[in-house]
Formats: sequence, C-alpha cells, structure tokens
Amino acid sequence: MKKDEIISMLQQQIAFLQQQLGDANRKVDELLRKVSSLEDLLVQKNAEEQKQHNIIKGLTKIQQNRSEKQTPSVAASNEPAPNSNDVQADPEPKPREKTNYGARRKEHYEVEIEEEDVYPTDARFDEMKARLIDTRDVVRYILVPMRFIKKIYHVHVYTQDGSIMEGRAPLAPLQGSNYDGSFIAGIAQLRYIYSMPVERIVKYFAENGFDMDKGTAHGLLRKTEAIFENLYKAMGQAVKEDDYLAGDETYHRVLVKVPGGKGSKKGYIWVVTAIHTGLVYYFYHDGSRGQDVILNYIGDYGGTFQSDGFAPYRKMAAQLTRLSCLQHVKRKFLDCGDDDEEAQAIVRLINELYQMEHQHKIGTDGWTTEKNLRWRRKYAPGILKKIRRKLDQMAADPEMLPKSDRHNAVNYMINEWEAIENIFTRGDYNLDNNLVERLNRYISLSRRNSLFFGSHKGAERAAIYYSLACSCRLLGINFFEYISDIINRAAAIPPKKPVDIQKYRELLPDRWKAL
Repeated sequence: MKKDEIISMLQQQIAFLQQQLGDANRKVDELLRKVSSLEDLLVQKNAEEQKQHNIIKGLTKIQQNRSEKQTPSVAASNEPAPNSNDVQADPEPKPREKTNYGARRKEHYEVEIEEEDVYPTDARFDEMKARLIDTRDVVRYILVPMRFIKKIYHVHVYTQDGSIMEGRAPLAPLQGSNYDGSFIAGIAQLRYIYSMPVERIVKYFAENGFDMDKGTAHGLLRKTEAIFENLYKAMGQAVKEDDYLAGDETYHRVLVKVPGGKGSKKGYIWVVTAIHTGLVYYFYHDGSRGQDVILNYIGDYGGTFQSDGFAPYRKMAAQLTRLSCLQHVKRKFLDCGDDDEEAQAIVRLINELYQMEHQHKIGTDGWTTEKNLRWRRKYAPGILKKIRRKLDQMAADPEMLPKSDRHNAVNYMINEWEAIENIFTRGDYNLDNNLVERLNRYISLSRRNSLFFGSHKGAERAAIYYSLACSCRLLGINFFEYISDIINRAAAIPPKKPVDIQKYRELLPDRWKAL
C-alpha cells in the first residue's frame, strides 16, 4: 500500500474510534444521571422512613403514658358495659414518687430537720369549724452560713466536808486560748482544702458575724502546729511501712529576705504517698530540690517507689524496685507534634497498654490482684516488644537532631525502660503516677490563690496540714471532723520524753476512730 492510502485508512480508524468513545461517554453520563437520581430517591425514602419512625415512637410514648390514654366513655359507646365477673378490674394505681420533672429527688437524710405547721391565712378560716381533709409536705432546703457559737460554761464550786469541789469545763487545746478545736479546724479546712488565703478567711468570718484579726487566725494555725509535731513525725514513719510508695515534688513561692527588704523564690515541697494505707507525707527543707532531701527521707527503705525520671528518683533503683510513670513518657512523645508519625506510633502503643489494662479492675466482678498479674503477663510483653523495637529504630536514625523533642523523648524512655518493665511484674502496680499528681493540685491551687507562703517556717507548717488533709481525702474522711477531734485529743496527751510515737500512730487517719 502507498503511504497516502495508509494515512487515509488510519484517519478513518481514528474517526471511528472517536465516535465510539463519544457514544461511550454519553452512556456514562446517562448512567451517572440515573445513579444521582437513585441517590436522591434513596435519601428521600430514608427521610420518609425516619419521619414515620418518629411518628410511631411518639405514638408509642403517648400510649405508654397513662395520663395521655383516651378512655372511651361507656355511655357514649354502643357496646355494653363489661361484666365485672368477666373482666378483671385494673389494680389501684400506685402513688407516684416525688419527682423533679422526672428526676428523682435526693432526700438528704443527713441534714438537720425542722418541721413547721402551716395553716390557711384566709380571714374566714376558723380551726374549730373547719374539718381537715388533707396534709401535704412541702420541702425547702435552707442554707445558714457559718454559725459561730459562744459557749459559756458556768463552773460551779462547792465546799463539802471540808473539801472544795468544782465542775470541770472541757480543756482548751491551746493554753490561754478560748478557741475550741472545731474553730481551728474550720480555719485549717478553708486554708488547706479550699485554698483560701488567711486574709480571705478572716473577711469571710466577718461577713458571717465573727470579727477576728488576721494575726489571731495565723496564730491559731501556728500554735496548733506544735500539737501536730509528734503526729507529723508518726506520719513520716507510717508512710514507709507500706511496701508501695509514690513520690513527686512541686513548688510554691516563698517570701525570703533579700537585700533591701523581702522577695520571693521558688520553694520545693516533696510528697510521698503510701498507696495501700492511703497516708500522704509532705515535707519541706528550705525549699531545696536537692537529691539529699528525698534520699535522706527514703533512707534504707527497700520496697517499691514510683515516680517520674528525675535524677534523685533514679538513684533509688540501686536499693529498691523503681517504677516509671507512663504518662510522663507519653507526654514527651506528644510534645513531638502530630506530624511526627513515629512518635505518634509510640503514643498509640502506650495507649494500647492502657486499653488492655482498663478491661479489668481489681475488686470488681471478682477480679483479684493475682488475676490481674496473669492478665498483664499475657498482654504486656508483646506490646512492650513492639515499643522497644520502635525505640531502637528511632535511636539509630542518623538524621535525628540532638536536643530535639524526639531525641529527648526517645532517650528518656530508653533510660526509663527497666522501670517501665517493673510496672508489669505485679498485679497492683499503677501504670502512672497520676495519684500523686492529683494530690499536688492542692499546692497548685494555693499557689494561684495565696501567691506565696510567708516564710520557710510557713511552708513547713503547710506541709504538716497538707499531709493530714490529703490523707483524709484519700481515705474518705471528713477533714473538719478529723482535725476537730485530733486537736483536742492530741492536746490532752501529756508530753513525754522519749515521745511515744506509737500513741500518735493510732491517731493517724488510717487508724483514727472518732470518739
């Protein structure tokens, strides 16, 4: 064939193929229009079905609501009245419970109850002529702000058979003071549980009818500290009786002397919590964060200690079993940002540990510590192995910049690896240190509300009160009731040398029993 004939034949084939392609495109457009139409019909159908479903649901509710049922009148019906022998009458309706628009009201049995009879105020009402037909109970809860009571004991003195006899008023917890332990407990509760500065407490008292100087309130807290001194020593010893501790440190501003006047500085407060007994011990040494503060307190303790990766805590691993905090580890990888896919992979694996752990809870549905340990031995090794493999890959990456967020996160977790694995060697170990973190929120609240402690001595006093307050919170004890009782009882213990710490040990929150 000649060249021109070949070109002509190819052009005819191209024209034919273009025609077929055009036909195919038109068919596709037609199909797309049909699909779109079907989708619109389906949406309309679903909307109609949902509308019918809502109508049926509403009718069902009306039918189930006794007040909405339409009872046909027998007289208006052509049907004969039902025979009582054939049809069983409906039982008497049960009286409706008192509700608040469908929500059950709380009865509040714990409050003081006062009762008052309310009679009609109509001028025509005559109780002698009227006949009682009903009595309704209407409840109103009334709040009376802080009540201050001045109790005067009239102590009578007699002479009989040559002897003098007199009554005995309750002992005052503070020598030369008229304030009962309950009054001091109220100040302590507002100051250390609700984080109110003493200045605000004094103003609050004044607004409720009791005028008190700020110096007096400070003095009561300061003098009560002496009563708690031996109790606080017993607390420090009792915490270490537990075989599982958790610790942390936080800061508070403290007023200090500086050239030309006073300034403030960060002072660190340490806390150690006994996980099983629920006792909490705060301590403060001139605001120091040095390792000697915590290491001297721990001494030769040989149990288990859980913390973040702060260097002084890591040094404890030589003598005790140390546990890491997975939340601190996870936080460092979160700081790498959402764009770091490898860091987010570590976060997901840590979350998987939590998800598996939360499938069971010790003490619920017969789940014991032993069962939890077996469960951990089943799920944890595989996840930890994946995490370690990922960590090693990231650590070996030559492109990872020194001192970057990823570099810090990877090295932190590698350094904490043994302490992480230790978490899964017992069934009752926590995955993190969140319990202690929550306790330190009381210090954080005080830091925002009170700005600073007035001195190092004031910070030490706060450590004593926070130890008792947070122990009560963990153990579910009313702090006000506890302090009221302990102030009066501890003040009655005669001073001895040497001090019988065991007697004070019985007054700590985990063993305290109100008289």
